[in-house]
Amino acid sequence: MQFVPGHTYHTYNRGNNQQRIFFSRRNYLFFLRKIKKGLTPHCDILAWCLMPNHFHLMVHCPEALPGREEHSAPDLASGVGIVQPLNRSIAILLSSYTRAINKQERRTGSLFQQKTKAKSLTGSADPGYPFVCFHYIHQNPLRAKLVKQLEDWEFSSFRDYAGLRNGTLTNKALASQLIDIPNRAEAFYDQSYQVMGDDKVAGIF
Repeated sequence: MQFVPGHTYHTYNRGNNQQRIFFSRRNYLFFLRKIKKGLTPHCDILAWCLMPNHFHLMVHCPEALPGREEHSAPDLASGVGIVQPLNRSIAILLSSYTRAINKQERRTGSLFQQKTKAKSLTGSADPGYPFVCFHYIHQNPLRAKLVKQLEDWEFSSFRDYAGLRNGTLTNKALASQLIDIPNRAEAFYDQSYQVMGDDKVAGIF
């Protein structure tokens, strides 16, 4: 993974061999605490959803972070200007969570797939991909038929944007600047139920 300052990413991983990664509500909350502590110092979380066997994060890497030298033109080949601490923090998050779950479930080995994916949504051929990705993340539980309504799934940022919960993990103000989502909770709720075609969804992976 390479995270470039000023870019927005769809980041995701799933259980190894599609196995479960969350076994109880306590596991979901533990993972969220780790995201807040480990990732938010290096990026802004715009949207998130934790599913029984995978997770999605939509993150934005700011142009400048305290203690990091600024580079106007990141060099992807050398890694200069890349937000390396975010890479390391994701790896630490997953490895520490795996240790905790292995102890809890009395298991050994990998919990997640080897490589976490991060697709840049900035400068995409379709400028609407950030919008599609944002709503796709929230629609995951509905598409998987885990719930009948988006608001019934506790472990996503949908409730925060819909005004049903006052969560602090997401940067809602920044999301409104970067993505064409309404500020009014009622309008956001209606927009979130728009059906997106599989061709649009395929473009965010």
